[in-house]
Amino acid sequence: MAHFKLTLAYDGTAFVGWQRQAEGVPIQGLVEDALAILEGKPVTVAGAGRTDAGVHALAQVASVSLDRSIDAPTLVRALNAHLPDAVRVLDVEETSAVFHARFNATAKTYRYRIWNTEVLSPFERPYVWHIPAPALDIAAMTEAAPILEGRHDFAAFQAAGTITRTTERVIFSSRLIADTDPNGCAALLVYEVRGEGFLRHMVRSIAGTLVEIGKRRYAASRMREVLESRSRALAGQTAPAAGLFLVRVEYQTPDL
Repeated sequence: MAHFKLTLAYDGTAFVGWQRQAEGVPIQGLVEDALAILEGKPVTVAGAGRTDAGVHALAQVASVSLDRSIDAPTLVRALNAHLPDAVRVLDVEETSAVFHARFNATAKTYRYRIWNTEVLSPFERPYVWHIPAPALDIAAMTEAAPILEGRHDFAAFQAAGTITRTTERVIFSSRLIADTDPNGCAALLVYEVRGEGFLRHMVRSIAGTLVEIGKRRYAASRMREVLESRSRALAGQTAPAAGLFLVRVEYQTPDL
């Protein structure tokens, strides 16, 4: 039996997310169906993390074991021949039998994109949250983002009704990136966060809270107040899925 690490990119606009659902088309299902054609029987793929409906990935990672003898470059070509254009296998590596895309991950990076002009380009529409003018307060948002770094209880940023063993997580870096003009304005704002793990809707809830601060409804210190409250009601709205990208999943080399 051969064991593989798959790195995939996908435009999540038309899909119900990574994980199989009762209805709709999941990314996991597409990959498993393509592998089943090659293997001649059902195949189970483990993803590094669940991306929700409409969320995109620049480098999602999955692990799979196959009975068929096949080399990594051939597997890349074969999978892409059976997958829709919106889903691409970027790379395949052979791994040890113990490698698991989810359980061996040591860090993940997400990026949330916000477009802050009166008119939005139609080519950006599927990949950003459009916040029309006036300009957001970039300085306040930039000040608020790093407040989340470190080990904290992120219950305030978890999707309502979610059941999980613990809401404590470690965030390694949390920052806002903006290319500003001489007036301090920017069309595209990017929130990027790297952590050991994330709760459901956590990044989108943080983005929603940052926008509330950017709209000058609250000071930057609001982020700490929300975090310490553990109350979802105090955080901002869950930002639309379209602006969210899974950027990177990290592993320790021996896991492979």
